[in-house]
Amino acid sequence: RENFICLCNPHLEKMKEDILYHFALGTGTHDFPALFGDVKFVCVGGSPSRMKDFIAYIAEELGLGSPGCDYPNICAGTDRYAMYKVGPVLSVSHGMGIPSISIMLHELIKLLYYAKCSNITIIRIGTSGGIGLEPGSVVITRQSVDATFKPQFEQFILGKTVIRSTNLDEQLAQELMQCSKEINQFNTVIGNTLCTLDFYEGQGRLDGAICLYNEEEKLLYLKEAYDSGIRNIEMESSVFAAICNLSGVKAAVVCVNLLNRLEEDQISSSHDVLVEYQQRPQKLVGYFIKKSLGKV
Repeated sequence: RENFICLCNPHLEKMKEDILYHFALGTGTHDFPALFGDVKFVCVGGSPSRMKDFIAYIAEELGLGSPGCDYPNICAGTDRYAMYKVGPVLSVSHGMGIPSISIMLHELIKLLYYAKCSNITIIRIGTSGGIGLEPGSVVITRQSVDATFKPQFEQFILGKTVIRSTNLDEQLAQELMQCSKEINQFNTVIGNTLCTLDFYEGQGRLDGAICLYNEEEKLLYLKEAYDSGIRNIEMESSVFAAICNLSGVKAAVVCVNLLNRLEEDQISSSHDVLVEYQQRPQKLVGYFIKKSLGKV
């Protein structure tokens, strides 16, 4: 069965042209079905360079590219986001934090709709701070939760509070977990993800420019988070889950933990170790895509 993107905006039907400003793309200037109609998998992550590395990696894995091949940035007309494509895979950067990924997702969902894409899977691959797990562990998110550990995304719209669900696709999470077992290269768990509004105080760090709580209070909060099922902290998963849910898209979040926040606040691993850690979500999602396409 073909599952198409759901656009929860009746106003778009009245527009003669839709300009996706932050992508430097538009329905009046680009043929979206021709450019993107074959897309089945969309992988998003914070860093433009990381998403370019991912598209090169998946191209080689799928036998669609050659070593050293360059992949043009489809969004070269803007410096906000970067986008790369090979075969049925689209790779897009989203910047850092809820506002940045929210803007990107609004335009990405419209792009997929205008391209008449169906049966889309969107996966965020990224980095996070772990809670009670060794650095290098990969977390597949079951639910994204807010600072009070509730599975919800709270947003003000027209001056009113709107609360949206942040559950992610359970079957997709289990499929990704099975893939990790099959490649058997690193520790992977399914757990809840704490999505915060900033990197320092919102995550209970002691090393920001401002900190008006003590270490005991910090550890108490993080241990409460662990006891509630939270295994990592990042800054994008809540709105990612909310928008994908409303758009009828299967979605997952796969992040590697760069440190254990119960033990330290600053990332102390060497550059080479961090590079290897950051490749782990790529390897897992790459294997999932290959398996989904019958190439494993």
